[in-house]
Amino acid sequence: MEQPIRVGLMGLGTVGSSVVQLLEANQEDLFHRSGKQIVVEKVLVKHPEKDRSIQVPSECLTDQSDEILKNERIDLVIEVMGGIEPARSYILEALKHGKHVITANKDLMALHGEEILSVATEKGCDVFYEASVAGGIPVLRALTEGLSSDRVTKIVGIVNGTTNYILSEMLNKEAPFEKALAQAQELGYAEADPTADVEGLDAARKVAILATLGFRTRVSLNEVFIRGIGSVTLEDVRFAMQLGYILKLVGIAQRDEDKVEASVQPVLLPEAHPLASVNGVFNAVYIYGEAVGETMFYGPGAGGMPTATAVVADLVTAIHNIGMGVSGQKVVRPYQETVLKSSKEVFSKHFLRLRVADHAGVMARLTGIFAEVGVSLEKVLQVPGGQDQEAEIVLVTHRTSQYQLEEVCHRMEELPVVHRLMSHYRVEGGED
Repeated sequence: MEQPIRVGLMGLGTVGSSVVQLLEANQEDLFHRSGKQIVVEKVLVKHPEKDRSIQVPSECLTDQSDEILKNERIDLVIEVMGGIEPARSYILEALKHGKHVITANKDLMALHGEEILSVATEKGCDVFYEASVAGGIPVLRALTEGLSSDRVTKIVGIVNGTTNYILSEMLNKEAPFEKALAQAQELGYAEADPTADVEGLDAARKVAILATLGFRTRVSLNEVFIRGIGSVTLEDVRFAMQLGYILKLVGIAQRDEDKVEASVQPVLLPEAHPLASVNGVFNAVYIYGEAVGETMFYGPGAGGMPTATAVVADLVTAIHNIGMGVSGQKVVRPYQETVLKSSKEVFSKHFLRLRVADHAGVMARLTGIFAEVGVSLEKVLQVPGGQDQEAEIVLVTHRTSQYQLEEVCHRMEELPVVHRLMSHYRVEGGED
């Protein structure tokens, strides 16, 4: 009888439990698709004696990592523990013992992916991490396989369900940020400490991975510009709608020639843009290729079963590679030098909301500054003030460089008639 593939599972939380359930529920289909029986040999947990919602034989549970890492019967390790350590050490140890690895750990791959892939190549092992970005959406496989013959020039995505839920509530129910965040926490969409989500760090890690795979150039986390949604107000959302835009937290990776930019920030999208209609906790990634044009991937970005689906899909691919004797030959590693764009090379439209003195001549002084710097205006919205002698002015520029826009903001803030720059957002889509 042909030998089964024996798996060591590290972690039995939401995702780990879903992996076990999926392997059991689809056992026959997975056998026909992979050509092998899949056996979960050992499961690493902190407390083997703990009662669990999912039934796993007690002899399979262990709190000793070596029972997986140094177990010669185990062919492949699935890491769904999360965090950096000890996950990084476990994965490197598994690779050094000739075991293939599947991980859903975006934090780890964003920070230490280069090291892990280097060891995998050296040891002739596979490392798959489809589940690390946008859970149930097979976007990494699309970049590394489906679009491998194309030159990807831009990736734009909503890749954090928590912030997308918050902004959707602010848009559709006019809920203030704090109320929308509290609702997300109550529903389990946001952690008790939502900092990584709200400040854009979670999305930035995913953008670093997407840019690295899409452009074949190493984009590290510290090369991603990060701005979260903590300062977004209902007024920003309303003014954006008045001008025909929807405000979303968007990850952007773009390359022109051989220079790259990568960012996560609140962005205004035209109402007709496909990403503008992505609501709630759903994710979507929009990819531009020179040959294929525009493609979009949409689906659940997190959750036990969507993430487990990506993990098990990677497992099937790894088993195929083992069967064909090509393990370690398809590890996708960056091969181009990373050259970041300067602020003079990053172009987009911009949305500015100002609070100014409410008297004659203010608009002329503002437009004079834009003209001096060489920035033209596409839309202007003026809101008369009340008894406080202040007015609000909302401006949308034509495409301009980040450098020019920063110069405009600097000069405006020096004007006595400008009381405050209330908000500033990049505008994507519908370019001139």
